Amino acid sequence: MSTNQPDGAVPIVALDVGGMDAARRIVKTLGSRCRFYKVGLELFTAAGPDVARWLRDEGCEVFLDLKFHDIPATMAGAARSAGRLGVRLLTVHAAAGGAGVRAAVEGAGAECGVLAVTVLTSLDAGELAAVWGRARSLAVEVEVQRLAGLAAEAGAHGIVCSGHEVAAVRTSFGDRLAPLVPGIRLAGGESHDQARVVTPSVAQAAGARYLVLGRAVTAAADPVAAMDEVHRQLASGGI
Repeated sequence: MSTNQPDGAVPIVALDVGGMDAARRIVKTLGSRCRFYKVGLELFTAAGPDVARWLRDEGCEVFLDLKFHDIPATMAGAARSAGRLGVRLLTVHAAAGGAGVRAAVEGAGAECGVLAVTVLTSLDAGELAAVWGRARSLAVEVEVQRLAGLAAEAGAHGIVCSGHEVAAVRTSFGDRLAPLVPGIRLAGGESHDQARVVTPSVAQAAGARYLVLGRAVTAAADPVAAMDEVHRQLASGGI
């Protein structure tokens, strides 16, 4: 899968809902304003592969955000199944190791880009140190760079990181890795359960290729207006 940077970052709306009916309402409401959707653990657990098939039938691209983390053989098989669904992007944990990421890349096939999750955007330096069993806080950017290197060596299409680390990743890896930034918020919006958030234009300017928007759009009083604002910011570069 090509990692060449497009003219601008690609916005993806997260269908973080509990079932197909709610997902259909969001897709219908946004219409042509969004043709790329994230299916995560909540919706996939409720609706299964049918949600991905339905989105493809609607002419939408699918980002399957299940963050595979298992032995290489299992990751390869799961990624192969995702590729057969017509999924465009798929996440795995970089912490699964180089062999696991490489197995997922091989299983997914050429048309499904594997993104390696580096450090979850819900974690700050102190929490990351606790997860890794370190006595002192870790520099998040250093850990992201380290895991990005593992992903690049394993042949991943890109990585998942916060907008705060994108510029450093671009400096180190150029177009070799396509960064996806979750936790995108419009200016003045709440950060919810994310610790490291940025606006669409800031993430794009830093070099993000994909942007994931959840409640900033889906929980807005007017989701259509919110999505229009995302496109306006990306087109103008304004915050």
